[in-house]
Amino acid sequence: MRRWLPILSLLPHAGRATVAASALLNVVFGLLPIAVIWWMSLLLATVPHAATEGIGIALALTVGSLALQQLLGPFQTALAEVISRRIDGHCVQLLLATSFRDAPIATLEQPGVLDRLADIRSAFDRTTASPGDAAAATLALLARYVQLAGAVLLIAVVLDPLTALVVGATAIVIRFGQRGSLGRFGAMWDGLTANRRRLHYVRTLATGTDAAKEIRVLGLRGWLGDRLRAENDGYLQPFWAGRRRLLMWPFVGFATVGLLGAALALAQLARGTAAGELSLLQFAVAVQAVLIPIRFGVYFPECDVQTQFGTRSYTALTDFIALAGVPDAPPPPPRGAADRPVLRPSTPRFAARRDGGGPVGAIRFEGVAFGYPGGHRVFTSLDLELPAGRSTAIVGLNGAGKTTLVKLLARFYDPDGGRITVGGTDLAELDPRQWQRRLAVIFQDFNRYELSAAENIGLGDTDEAALLRAADRAGARDVVDSLPGGLTTNLFSRYADGRDLSGGQWQRIALARALHAVHSGASVLILDEPTAQLDVRAEVEFYDQFLTRTEGLTSIVISHRFSTVRRADHIVVLEHGTVVERGDHDSLLAADGRYAEMFHLQASRFAAVGEVAA
Repeated sequence: MRRWLPILSLLPHAGRATVAASALLNVVFGLLPIAVIWWMSLLLATVPHAATEGIGIALALTVGSLALQQLLGPFQTALAEVISRRIDGHCVQLLLATSFRDAPIATLEQPGVLDRLADIRSAFDRTTASPGDAAAATLALLARYVQLAGAVLLIAVVLDPLTALVVGATAIVIRFGQRGSLGRFGAMWDGLTANRRRLHYVRTLATGTDAAKEIRVLGLRGWLGDRLRAENDGYLQPFWAGRRRLLMWPFVGFATVGLLGAALALAQLARGTAAGELSLLQFAVAVQAVLIPIRFGVYFPECDVQTQFGTRSYTALTDFIALAGVPDAPPPPPRGAADRPVLRPSTPRFAARRDGGGPVGAIRFEGVAFGYPGGHRVFTSLDLELPAGRSTAIVGLNGAGKTTLVKLLARFYDPDGGRITVGGTDLAELDPRQWQRRLAVIFQDFNRYELSAAENIGLGDTDEAALLRAADRAGARDVVDSLPGGLTTNLFSRYADGRDLSGGQWQRIALARALHAVHSGASVLILDEPTAQLDVRAEVEFYDQFLTRTEGLTSIVISHRFSTVRRADHIVVLEHGTVVERGDHDSLLAADGRYAEMFHLQASRFAAVGEVAA
């Protein structure tokens, strides 16, 4: 019972009136079968005297009880669904708050956390039972236990209290035994989380569209089919073996116990009937009442799987929240909030930026050391200054640590040593969320939202003029104008009126999103290889326009192309996690060091194919 308390604590989020109505309805559902037993037995008892006494009343009451069961069934199902959806809505809000607001990226990448997230997603995708299902199912159990109590009471009345006690105790014993088996099966299910995650990935790979081109071109169908079968066997073989061991054999044992208890009660019934101690009414009542406790030896389809796996889903959620280091869960919704839809109109992503989020000033990396968990050391003692109100280009070959630097600056990870300061304030002392609200970042692997062009740029901002202005500055106005519905066009071809974009067009839409954030109040703009899918001539043109239009803003541009960022106020050359050179374009060329070498090398390659002059 103790492990169900967290699930029961979720019930207020479904609305007190709804929960009370469901509880009352389930109590009625538990009493109706007992009423049917009594009226049916009364009907049988009146049959021998039907000619003189009639059977109309008993028949009407029996039919009425059965009809009431059928009529109330849809209401019971509907209330359970409402409770489930409302509680799941609350749990989804907890998950989103933890994932998007509180959990560090480093935490979200841990295997144990990923396993718990897989279980949570499975529940909310309705693949397994959700916390809401578990909460609704606990109320449905009321009907079963009320029914058991009624049956035991009938047996005590028509036979004797001792037989009723034996039958009731037998039902409870086999019930707890079966639940124990289901609990052990649930533990085994948890142990197969990683197997399920791998199977889901390979199945998605084989049936999705992301890898479809490579699978066909490289002839991977045979290999992928073999891998899918291997992952399938790796999951299903231990699953079915555990299922047989933990569920089938205990079922046989507990069913035997249940039958023995029923046999004892039926033997007592036979003795009383043979001795003439029982009337036909008592006999009919006892036979039907004894059958109810026997059913406690099987799983209840409306309750057991839902409570077992729904409880585990909620445990996975609370474990995830604990692992993410969230100190306090969000407060419960205000009274009446459960009666409102979970999904609400979108809030503009950039609307609150002008409230400020931290100090403004030079950004300094002071002796910063960092290495990814289980990976190599990226920085050992990085010293770097990014001047306020100036543009800084950080250049270097792949693997130099450029993107890691951005992740540290955005507080996705914290340094292992040293510190990062903003205007003299240690970044570790600032609220990560408030600091991140001051940044506009476009990464190499930026998101392509299956939403309208307007939402891809503004993320909820409906100011069309501002969105078009951002598109203009990013060179994406032609892209928007070419869409059949302009900004309202969905940027995904699998929708009826949607359109897909080329890689370069998506790049410009992502840049427009960053520039719109700057317009809305972001004070630091970071572009991490933002033009990787543009040709070099277009990239040079973009940077020329970008650096002119963002003059006076603290901007950081990451690139591996030395020849495209020469107009930056300040250029830093990063190599093997260390700053090897810094200065402006002219001074670095005059120094004839690493920057000059790579600049001339890359520029000569591009000039050879007529893309850009050195």
